[in-house]
Amino acid sequence: MRRADPLILSSQPRVLQLFKPASRLALLTNHRQELALKGRLPSHVRESLRFVSTTITPSSKKASENDKVSPYSPPTTGLLSYLPSSVVPYAELIRLDKPVGTYYLFLPCLFSTLLAAPLASPIAPPVTVVSTAAIFFFGALIMRGAGCTINDLWDRNLDKNVARTRLRPLARGALTPKQAVPYLGLQMFSGLALLLQLPAACFWYAVPSLPLVAAYPLAKRVTNYPQFVLGLTFSWGAIVGFPALGIDLLSNTPALISAACLYSSCVAWTVVYDMIYAYQDIRDDAKAGIKSIALAQEANAKMFLSAVGTLQVGLLAAAGVAVGAGPAYFVGAVGGAASTLGYMIWKVNLSDVVDCWAWFRKGAWFTGGAISTGLAAEYMVRYLSEENEQEKSHP
Repeated sequence: MRRADPLILSSQPRVLQLFKPASRLALLTNHRQELALKGRLPSHVRESLRFVSTTITPSSKKASENDKVSPYSPPTTGLLSYLPSSVVPYAELIRLDKPVGTYYLFLPCLFSTLLAAPLASPIAPPVTVVSTAAIFFFGALIMRGAGCTINDLWDRNLDKNVARTRLRPLARGALTPKQAVPYLGLQMFSGLALLLQLPAACFWYAVPSLPLVAAYPLAKRVTNYPQFVLGLTFSWGAIVGFPALGIDLLSNTPALISAACLYSSCVAWTVVYDMIYAYQDIRDDAKAGIKSIALAQEANAKMFLSAVGTLQVGLLAAAGVAVGAGPAYFVGAVGGAASTLGYMIWKVNLSDVVDCWAWFRKGAWFTGGAISTGLAAEYMVRYLSEENEQEKSHP
């Protein structure tokens, strides 16, 4: 009598233990049809082999990789944890929990306000400077949120493919475009209401920046240097501070040259800090087809950052020369920018996502703080000097 085949006598679990994964697949592809035709396999064994064929596939491997990605969990700490759950997606959309972007949008406004203050006639008093800066800050908070909303509307399908952005509200489906668009309208209206608190000329200086806000997300699809477009957008406040204090740039050539140099300097600064920021997503951007300066300059990143940083400092110095700034400006603002930028570029580890994010955040405080301090010192020196002269002339 022919000896019974052990495979036929095995139970279903035994079949799965009998073959290693590679052997299971080989058995399936080479012998399944033949064995089934010969009737050598009972039904429960054939089902086991069908289980092997449907689980050991590339798609299952991909699924297992996706399972490793952490799912969304509501915030349990910070400002967002105190908000109603229905409001959280809207707060996340405008990055309310990540204010560093607001700081970067506000700082050029502060720079221009402080640089323009001594040029006003009479010199702008501290109360005016502070109140103007406050309007700019809240405007930056609102318009940065609007920019994030526009960006996420454009990128909601791309964001799903990038680890850092895949859980953004529109990308994960917590909000729909039909919800985000009216929210964007509310933000734009609020920004307009704040803008109207400034002199009327500011409206005409500010409005041309709006097309740039919409263009940045598109730039990531057509150029390797979208950070330059972002710089044109984020630096616009370097111009608006002058008309905010009553200075007509079109009739004041030194102020116009200074504003142009300050604006260009801020554009260069944006390229530096946002290039560091972009290194967080460099691998995902490459896979998703998103263009980035980090990808374009990957081979010589530190050299490129150093060149753009040098350009920023040079333009910042030129802005001071144009209006006859004094030592406080060149030591504090220009010297501070040079030292903090140089240190950041030297220390940042572009291959470390955590380090890139840390230095991106520090840049607002280090470089932005140094420039602001130098400008504030220059303003106070001039303001106190004029006060002393007035006291002498009117004893």
